[in-house]
Amino acid sequence: MKDYSYFDTLLPRLVGSQTGPIAPSVVPSAAFGYADASEAEGIFSGEVSKPLYARMGNPTNAKLESVMTQIEGGTGAIATASGMGAIAMVLTALLKSGDEVLCIGGFFGGTYALMTETLPRFGIEASFCDVDDFAAIEAKLASGVSLVMAESVGNPGLKLPDIAKIAALCRQHAVLFMLDNTITPLAVQGLEAGADIVVYSTTKNISGHSAALGGIAVFRAVEEGGKLYHPRYAHLQKIVQKMGRMAFIAICKKRALRDFGMSANAFGSFLTLLGIETLSLRMRKVQEGVETVARRLDARFPQGSIRHPSLSSHEHHARFGAAYPMGAGPMLTIDMGSKEAAFALLDATEHLIQTANIGDNRTLALHMRSTIYRDFTPDALKILGVTEGLIRVSVGLENPEDIAEDFINAYRKTAG
Repeated sequence: MKDYSYFDTLLPRLVGSQTGPIAPSVVPSAAFGYADASEAEGIFSGEVSKPLYARMGNPTNAKLESVMTQIEGGTGAIATASGMGAIAMVLTALLKSGDEVLCIGGFFGGTYALMTETLPRFGIEASFCDVDDFAAIEAKLASGVSLVMAESVGNPGLKLPDIAKIAALCRQHAVLFMLDNTITPLAVQGLEAGADIVVYSTTKNISGHSAALGGIAVFRAVEEGGKLYHPRYAHLQKIVQKMGRMAFIAICKKRALRDFGMSANAFGSFLTLLGIETLSLRMRKVQEGVETVARRLDARFPQGSIRHPSLSSHEHHARFGAAYPMGAGPMLTIDMGSKEAAFALLDATEHLIQTANIGDNRTLALHMRSTIYRDFTPDALKILGVTEGLIRVSVGLENPEDIAEDFINAYRKTAG
Protein backbone atom coordinates (compact mmCIF):
# COMPACT_ATOMS: atom_id res chain seq x y z
CA MET A 1 0.00 0.00 0.00
CA LYS A 2 1.32 3.43 -0.95
CA ASP A 3 1.76 5.88 1.95
CA TYR A 4 1.49 9.65 2.15
CA SER A 5 5.21 10.09 1.45
CA TYR A 6 4.76 8.47 -1.94
CA PHE A 7 1.99 10.90 -2.83
CA ASP A 8 3.92 13.93 -1.49
CA THR A 9 6.23 13.73 -4.50
CA LEU A 10 3.77 12.35 -7.03
CA LEU A 11 0.87 14.80 -6.77
CA PRO A 12 2.58 18.16 -7.52
CA ARG A 13 4.30 16.55 -10.51
CA LEU A 14 1.09 15.00 -11.83
CA VAL A 15 -0.78 18.30 -11.71
CA GLY A 16 1.98 20.62 -12.90
CA SER A 17 4.26 20.58 -15.95
CA GLN A 18 8.05 20.86 -16.09
CA THR A 19 8.10 22.83 -19.36
CA GLY A 20 5.88 25.64 -20.60
CA PRO A 21 3.13 26.78 -18.22
CA ILE A 22 3.79 24.84 -15.02
CA ALA A 23 0.25 25.31 -13.69
CA PRO A 24 -2.67 23.41 -15.25
CA SER A 25 -4.49 25.36 -17.94
CA VAL A 26 -8.21 26.11 -18.20
CA VAL A 27 -9.99 25.44 -21.49
CA PRO A 28 -13.47 26.99 -21.01
CA SER A 29 -14.78 26.29 -24.52
CA ALA A 30 -18.05 24.39 -24.75
CA ALA A 31 -17.51 23.47 -28.40
CA PHE A 32 -14.48 22.43 -30.46
CA GLY A 33 -13.75 22.88 -34.18
CA TYR A 34 -12.81 19.87 -36.31
CA ALA A 35 -10.11 20.15 -38.99
CA ASP A 36 -12.29 18.59 -41.68
CA ALA A 37 -15.24 16.25 -42.17
CA SER A 38 -13.05 13.17 -41.90
CA GLU A 39 -11.69 14.28 -38.53
CA ALA A 40 -15.24 14.97 -37.32
CA GLU A 41 -16.23 11.45 -38.31
CA GLY A 42 -13.20 10.02 -36.51
CA ILE A 43 -13.88 11.98 -33.33
CA PHE A 44 -17.50 10.81 -33.20
CA SER A 45 -16.50 7.19 -33.89
CA GLY A 46 -13.86 7.29 -31.15
CA GLU A 47 -10.98 6.64 -33.56
CA VAL A 48 -9.59 10.18 -33.17
CA SER A 49 -8.79 11.28 -29.61
CA LYS A 50 -9.81 14.92 -29.68
CA PRO A 51 -12.57 16.85 -27.88
CA LEU A 52 -16.06 16.23 -29.29
CA TYR A 53 -18.23 18.60 -27.23
CA ALA A 54 -17.79 19.72 -23.63
CA ARG A 55 -20.71 17.63 -22.39
CA MET A 56 -18.66 14.56 -23.38
CA GLY A 57 -15.28 15.87 -22.26
CA ASN A 58 -13.05 18.91 -22.05
CA PRO A 59 -9.22 19.18 -21.99
CA THR A 60 -9.19 20.53 -18.43
CA ASN A 61 -11.54 17.79 -17.29
CA ALA A 62 -9.31 15.30 -19.12
CA LYS A 63 -6.31 16.50 -17.11
CA LEU A 64 -8.20 15.94 -13.85
CA GLU A 65 -9.31 12.52 -15.08
CA SER A 66 -5.73 11.58 -15.94
CA VAL A 67 -4.43 12.67 -12.54
CA MET A 68 -7.12 10.79 -10.62
CA THR A 69 -6.58 7.68 -12.76
CA GLN A 70 -2.91 7.65 -11.81
CA ILE A 71 -3.64 8.30 -8.14
CA GLU A 72 -6.07 5.37 -8.01
CA GLY A 73 -4.12 3.04 -10.30
CA GLY A 74 -7.11 2.76 -12.63
CA THR A 75 -7.52 2.55 -16.37
CA GLY A 76 -9.61 5.70 -16.79
CA ALA A 77 -11.91 8.21 -15.10
CA ILE A 78 -14.83 10.51 -15.85
CA ALA A 79 -15.23 13.88 -14.12
CA THR A 80 -18.78 14.96 -13.28
CA ALA A 81 -20.62 18.01 -12.00
CA SER A 82 -20.86 16.66 -8.43
CA GLY A 83 -20.33 13.55 -6.33
CA MET A 84 -23.99 12.65 -6.72
CA GLY A 85 -23.50 13.11 -10.47
CA ALA A 86 -20.72 10.50 -10.41
CA ILE A 87 -22.87 8.00 -8.51
CA ALA A 88 -25.92 8.65 -10.71
CA MET A 89 -23.81 8.30 -13.86
CA VAL A 90 -22.44 4.91 -12.86
CA LEU A 91 -25.79 3.51 -11.72
CA THR A 92 -27.82 4.73 -14.69
CA ALA A 93 -25.16 3.56 -17.13
CA LEU A 94 -24.63 0.07 -15.74
CA LEU A 95 -28.09 -0.87 -14.50
CA LYS A 96 -31.49 -1.46 -16.08
CA SER A 97 -35.08 -1.71 -14.87
CA GLY A 98 -35.48 -4.80 -12.69
CA ASP A 99 -31.93 -4.69 -11.28
CA GLU A 100 -31.16 -4.53 -7.56
CA VAL A 101 -28.33 -2.76 -5.74
CA LEU A 102 -27.04 -4.00 -2.39
CA CYS A 103 -26.07 -1.04 -0.19
CA ILE A 104 -23.72 -2.07 2.61
CA GLY A 105 -23.53 0.15 5.69
CA GLY A 106 -24.71 3.69 6.31
CA PHE A 107 -24.92 6.27 3.54
CA PHE A 108 -24.83 9.98 2.96
CA GLY A 109 -28.40 11.28 2.87
CA GLY A 110 -28.31 12.19 -0.82
CA THR A 111 -27.17 8.70 -1.79
CA TYR A 112 -29.82 7.11 0.40
CA ALA A 113 -32.54 9.25 -1.17
CA LEU A 114 -31.30 8.39 -4.67
CA MET A 115 -31.48 4.68 -3.87
CA THR A 116 -34.82 4.69 -2.07
CA GLU A 117 -36.82 7.43 -3.81
CA THR A 118 -35.44 8.24 -7.26
CA LEU A 119 -34.08 5.05 -8.81
CA PRO A 120 -37.14 2.96 -7.82
CA ARG A 121 -39.16 5.23 -10.13
CA PHE A 122 -37.10 3.76 -12.94
CA GLY A 123 -37.42 0.17 -11.76
CA ILE A 124 -34.08 -0.12 -9.93
CA GLU A 125 -34.44 -1.28 -6.33
CA ALA A 126 -32.08 -1.15 -3.35
CA SER A 127 -31.64 -3.31 -0.29
CA PHE A 128 -29.59 -2.43 2.78
CA CYS A 129 -27.54 -4.38 5.30
CA ASP A 130 -25.02 -3.68 8.03
CA VAL A 131 -21.30 -3.70 7.19
CA ASP A 132 -20.76 -6.80 9.33
CA ASP A 133 -23.82 -8.80 8.31
CA PHE A 134 -21.95 -11.13 5.96
CA ALA A 135 -24.71 -13.74 6.03
CA ALA A 136 -27.07 -11.17 4.49
CA ILE A 137 -24.38 -9.96 2.08
CA GLU A 138 -23.65 -13.46 0.79
CA ALA A 139 -27.35 -14.29 0.52
CA LYS A 140 -28.00 -11.17 -1.55
CA LEU A 141 -25.01 -11.84 -3.79
CA ALA A 142 -26.22 -15.37 -4.38
CA SER A 143 -29.72 -14.10 -5.20
CA GLY A 144 -28.42 -12.12 -8.15
CA VAL A 145 -27.98 -8.43 -7.26
CA SER A 146 -26.36 -6.43 -10.04
CA LEU A 147 -24.15 -4.08 -8.04
CA VAL A 148 -22.81 -3.63 -4.51
CA MET A 149 -22.19 -0.18 -3.12
CA ALA A 150 -20.44 0.90 0.09
CA GLU A 151 -18.82 3.98 1.60
CA SER A 152 -15.22 3.65 2.79
CA VAL A 153 -16.39 5.32 6.01
CA GLY A 154 -20.10 5.58 6.70
CA ASN A 155 -21.34 9.17 6.61
CA PRO A 156 -22.35 10.08 9.29
CA GLY A 157 -22.49 6.70 11.10
CA LEU A 158 -18.68 6.22 10.93
CA LYS A 159 -18.83 2.46 10.47
CA LEU A 160 -15.88 0.90 8.64
CA PRO A 161 -16.59 -1.83 6.09
CA ASP A 162 -14.20 -4.73 5.52
CA ILE A 163 -13.54 -3.57 1.97
CA ALA A 164 -11.23 -6.42 0.99
CA LYS A 165 -13.69 -9.08 2.21
CA ILE A 166 -16.63 -7.45 0.42
CA ALA A 167 -14.54 -7.20 -2.76
CA ALA A 168 -13.59 -10.87 -2.55
CA LEU A 169 -17.24 -11.90 -2.23
CA CYS A 170 -18.17 -9.72 -5.20
CA ARG A 171 -15.44 -11.38 -7.28
CA GLN A 172 -16.71 -14.79 -6.23
CA HIS A 173 -20.24 -13.96 -7.39
CA ALA A 174 -19.20 -11.83 -10.41
CA VAL A 175 -21.01 -8.74 -9.08
CA LEU A 176 -19.74 -5.19 -9.65
CA PHE A 177 -18.52 -3.34 -6.55
CA MET A 178 -18.56 0.47 -6.32
CA LEU A 179 -16.84 2.21 -3.41
CA ASP A 180 -17.59 5.82 -2.43
CA ASN A 181 -14.16 6.96 -1.21
CA THR A 182 -15.04 10.63 -0.72
CA ILE A 183 -13.96 10.71 2.93
CA THR A 184 -10.67 8.85 2.51
CA PRO A 185 -8.78 9.80 -0.69
CA LEU A 186 -5.25 8.36 -0.62
CA ALA A 187 -5.91 6.85 2.83
CA VAL A 188 -8.02 4.09 1.27
CA GLN A 189 -6.93 2.82 -2.15
CA GLY A 190 -10.18 1.35 -3.36
CA LEU A 191 -9.18 -0.27 -6.67
CA GLU A 192 -6.19 -1.91 -5.01
CA ALA A 193 -8.55 -3.24 -2.33
CA GLY A 194 -10.72 -4.85 -5.01
CA ALA A 195 -13.42 -2.35 -5.98
CA ASP A 196 -14.30 -2.09 -9.67
CA ILE A 197 -15.27 1.58 -9.48
CA VAL A 198 -14.28 4.29 -7.02
CA VAL A 199 -16.36 7.47 -6.84
CA TYR A 200 -15.73 10.78 -5.14
CA SER A 201 -17.31 14.06 -4.39
CA THR A 202 -14.19 16.06 -5.29
CA THR A 203 -15.86 19.03 -3.58
CA LYS A 204 -14.69 17.56 -0.28
CA ASN A 205 -11.15 16.52 0.71
CA ILE A 206 -9.77 16.36 -2.82
CA SER A 207 -10.18 20.10 -3.46
CA GLY A 208 -10.38 21.11 0.21
CA HIS A 209 -11.34 24.74 -0.36
CA SER A 210 -15.13 24.61 -0.96
CA ALA A 211 -14.65 26.60 -4.17
CA ALA A 212 -15.35 23.85 -6.71
CA LEU A 213 -18.38 21.57 -6.88
CA GLY A 214 -17.42 18.34 -8.61
CA GLY A 215 -17.27 14.57 -8.67
CA ILE A 216 -15.39 11.78 -10.41
CA ALA A 217 -15.60 8.06 -11.07
CA VAL A 218 -12.41 6.04 -11.55
CA PHE A 219 -12.52 2.59 -13.15
CA ARG A 220 -10.39 -0.53 -13.20
CA ALA A 221 -9.68 -2.25 -16.51
CA VAL A 222 -12.32 -4.71 -17.70
CA GLU A 223 -10.82 -8.19 -17.73
CA GLU A 224 -11.44 -10.57 -20.62
CA GLY A 225 -14.06 -13.02 -19.41
CA GLY A 226 -14.49 -11.05 -16.15
CA LYS A 227 -17.55 -9.64 -14.40
CA LEU A 228 -18.96 -7.65 -17.31
CA TYR A 229 -19.07 -10.84 -19.39
CA HIS A 230 -21.54 -12.42 -16.94
CA PRO A 231 -25.07 -12.94 -18.34
CA ARG A 232 -26.53 -10.44 -15.84
CA TYR A 233 -24.73 -7.70 -17.81
CA ALA A 234 -25.90 -8.94 -21.21
CA HIS A 235 -27.38 -5.50 -21.96
CA LEU A 236 -23.83 -4.09 -21.91
CA GLN A 237 -22.20 -6.75 -24.08
CA LYS A 238 -22.22 -4.78 -27.32
CA ILE A 239 -20.01 -2.09 -25.79
CA VAL A 240 -17.93 -4.57 -23.76
CA GLN A 241 -17.11 -6.63 -26.84
CA LYS A 242 -16.07 -3.54 -28.79
CA MET A 243 -14.16 -1.62 -26.10
CA GLY A 244 -12.60 -4.40 -24.02
CA ARG A 245 -10.56 -3.15 -21.05
CA MET A 246 -11.87 0.42 -21.51
CA ALA A 247 -15.53 -0.64 -21.56
CA PHE A 248 -16.48 1.09 -18.28
CA ILE A 249 -15.57 4.47 -19.76
CA ALA A 250 -17.52 3.89 -22.97
CA ILE A 251 -20.55 2.53 -21.12
CA CYS A 252 -20.75 5.53 -18.79
CA LYS A 253 -20.21 8.07 -21.55
CA LYS A 254 -22.65 6.53 -24.02
CA ARG A 255 -25.37 5.41 -21.60
CA ALA A 256 -25.34 8.26 -19.06
CA LEU A 257 -23.03 11.26 -19.59
CA ARG A 258 -24.18 11.85 -23.19
CA ASP A 259 -27.88 11.63 -22.37
CA PHE A 260 -28.14 13.01 -18.83
CA GLY A 261 -25.34 15.58 -19.02
CA MET A 262 -23.87 15.35 -15.50
CA SER A 263 -20.66 16.78 -16.96
CA ALA A 264 -17.96 18.65 -15.07
CA ASN A 265 -17.06 22.23 -15.99
CA ALA A 266 -13.53 23.29 -16.86
CA PHE A 267 -13.07 25.93 -14.18
CA GLY A 268 -14.26 23.57 -11.43
CA SER A 269 -11.81 20.93 -12.64
CA PHE A 270 -9.01 23.51 -12.67
CA LEU A 271 -9.70 24.49 -9.05
CA THR A 272 -9.86 20.82 -8.09
CA LEU A 273 -6.45 20.20 -9.65
CA LEU A 274 -5.00 23.01 -7.54
CA GLY A 275 -6.35 21.28 -4.44
CA ILE A 276 -4.86 17.92 -5.45
CA GLU A 277 -1.33 19.37 -5.39
CA THR A 278 -1.51 19.55 -1.57
CA LEU A 279 -3.87 16.61 -0.96
CA SER A 280 -1.34 14.29 0.72
CA LEU A 281 -0.09 17.04 3.04
CA ARG A 282 -3.63 18.01 4.00
CA MET A 283 -4.86 14.46 4.52
CA ARG A 284 -1.92 13.65 6.78
CA LYS A 285 -2.56 16.75 8.89
CA VAL A 286 -6.31 16.10 9.01
CA GLN A 287 -5.80 12.51 10.21
CA GLU A 288 -3.57 13.69 13.04
CA GLY A 289 -5.97 16.50 13.87
CA VAL A 290 -9.20 14.50 14.00
CA GLU A 291 -7.66 11.85 16.23
CA THR A 292 -6.34 14.53 18.60
CA VAL A 293 -9.72 16.23 18.78
CA ALA A 294 -11.51 12.90 19.31
CA ARG A 295 -9.21 11.95 22.21
CA ARG A 296 -9.52 15.34 23.89
CA LEU A 297 -13.31 15.43 23.61
CA ASP A 298 -13.72 11.80 24.65
CA ALA A 299 -11.99 12.64 27.93
CA ARG A 300 -14.23 15.64 28.68
CA PHE A 301 -17.68 14.85 27.24
CA PRO A 302 -20.14 12.26 28.66
CA GLN A 303 -19.10 8.66 28.09
CA GLY A 304 -20.10 7.36 24.67
CA SER A 305 -21.01 10.73 23.17
CA ILE A 306 -17.86 11.07 21.04
CA ARG A 307 -17.54 8.67 18.13
CA HIS A 308 -14.46 8.03 16.01
CA PRO A 309 -12.81 4.72 15.01
CA SER A 310 -9.50 5.71 16.62
CA LEU A 311 -11.25 5.47 20.03
CA SER A 312 -11.25 2.06 21.73
CA SER A 313 -15.01 2.43 22.33
CA HIS A 314 -15.73 2.23 18.58
CA GLU A 315 -16.91 -1.19 17.37
CA HIS A 316 -14.45 -1.11 14.47
CA HIS A 317 -11.42 0.11 16.42
CA ALA A 318 -9.46 -3.08 15.64
CA ARG A 319 -10.36 -2.83 11.93
CA PHE A 320 -9.27 0.80 11.97
CA GLY A 321 -5.84 -0.20 13.24
CA ALA A 322 -5.45 -3.10 10.83
CA ALA A 323 -7.05 -1.86 7.60
CA TYR A 324 -6.96 1.95 7.87
CA PRO A 325 -3.30 2.70 8.73
CA MET A 326 -3.46 6.09 6.97
CA GLY A 327 -6.61 7.15 8.82
CA ALA A 328 -10.35 7.30 8.25
CA GLY A 329 -10.87 10.87 7.07
CA PRO A 330 -11.81 14.10 8.82
CA MET A 331 -15.11 13.19 10.51
CA LEU A 332 -16.09 12.53 14.09
CA THR A 333 -19.52 12.81 15.68
CA ILE A 334 -20.83 14.16 18.97
CA ASP A 335 -24.17 12.91 20.29
CA MET A 336 -25.59 15.52 22.64
CA GLY A 337 -28.76 13.51 23.33
CA SER A 338 -31.22 16.13 22.12
CA LYS A 339 -31.66 18.73 19.42
CA GLU A 340 -31.71 21.51 22.03
CA ALA A 341 -28.38 20.48 23.55
CA ALA A 342 -26.83 20.09 20.11
CA PHE A 343 -27.99 23.56 19.04
CA ALA A 344 -26.66 25.09 22.25
CA LEU A 345 -23.23 23.48 21.83
CA LEU A 346 -22.89 24.48 18.18
CA ASP A 347 -23.95 28.06 18.79
CA ALA A 348 -21.52 28.43 21.71
CA THR A 349 -18.43 27.56 19.64
CA GLU A 350 -16.22 30.23 18.12
CA HIS A 351 -14.01 28.54 15.51
CA LEU A 352 -16.20 26.17 13.54
CA ILE A 353 -18.42 26.85 10.54
CA GLN A 354 -21.94 25.39 10.51
CA THR A 355 -22.49 24.11 6.98
CA ALA A 356 -23.58 21.02 5.03
CA ASN A 357 -20.10 20.18 3.72
CA ILE A 358 -17.20 18.03 4.92
CA GLY A 359 -13.55 17.69 4.00
CA ASP A 360 -12.79 21.41 4.03
CA ASN A 361 -9.55 23.09 5.11
CA ARG A 362 -11.65 24.65 7.89
CA THR A 363 -13.45 22.76 10.65
CA LEU A 364 -17.14 22.34 9.85
CA ALA A 365 -20.07 21.03 11.87
CA LEU A 366 -23.80 20.47 11.50
CA HIS A 367 -26.72 19.06 13.46
CA MET A 368 -27.86 16.14 11.32
CA ARG A 369 -31.49 15.52 12.29
CA SER A 370 -32.72 19.08 11.70
CA THR A 371 -30.92 19.58 8.38
CA ILE A 372 -29.83 16.88 5.92
CA TYR A 373 -31.96 14.16 7.53
CA ARG A 374 -34.97 16.25 8.57
CA ASP A 375 -37.43 14.39 6.28
CA PHE A 376 -36.18 10.84 6.84
CA THR A 377 -38.31 8.14 8.45
CA PRO A 378 -37.42 6.61 11.83
CA ASP A 379 -36.40 3.37 10.11
CA ALA A 380 -34.11 5.25 7.72
CA LEU A 381 -32.57 7.23 10.57
CA LYS A 382 -31.82 4.00 12.39
CA ILE A 383 -30.14 2.49 9.32
CA LEU A 384 -28.06 5.63 8.82
CA GLY A 385 -27.11 6.05 12.49
CA VAL A 386 -28.71 9.48 12.91
CA THR A 387 -29.98 10.32 16.40
CA GLU A 388 -31.81 13.39 17.69
CA GLY A 389 -28.69 14.99 19.15
CA LEU A 390 -26.11 13.97 16.55
CA ILE A 391 -23.57 16.57 15.43
CA ARG A 392 -21.26 15.73 12.52
CA VAL A 393 -17.85 17.40 12.75
CA SER A 394 -15.32 17.61 9.91
CA VAL A 395 -11.94 18.60 11.32
CA GLY A 396 -9.86 20.95 9.19
CA LEU A 397 -6.27 22.19 9.14
CA GLU A 398 -6.40 24.41 12.22
CA ASN A 399 -4.46 23.58 15.37
CA PRO A 400 -6.46 20.60 16.72
CA GLU A 401 -5.85 21.75 20.29
CA ASP A 402 -7.65 25.00 19.49
CA ILE A 403 -10.60 23.12 17.99
CA ALA A 404 -10.81 20.72 20.92
CA GLU A 405 -10.60 23.58 23.41
CA ASP A 406 -13.35 25.43 21.55
CA PHE A 407 -15.73 22.46 21.88
CA ILE A 408 -14.77 21.89 25.52
CA ASN A 409 -15.38 25.54 26.39
CA ALA A 410 -18.71 25.48 24.55
CA TYR A 411 -19.73 22.35 26.47
CA ARG A 412 -18.69 23.95 29.75
CA LYS A 413 -20.87 26.97 28.98
CA THR A 414 -23.94 25.01 27.92
CA ALA A 415 -23.95 21.82 30.01
CA GLY A 416 -25.73 23.57 32.82
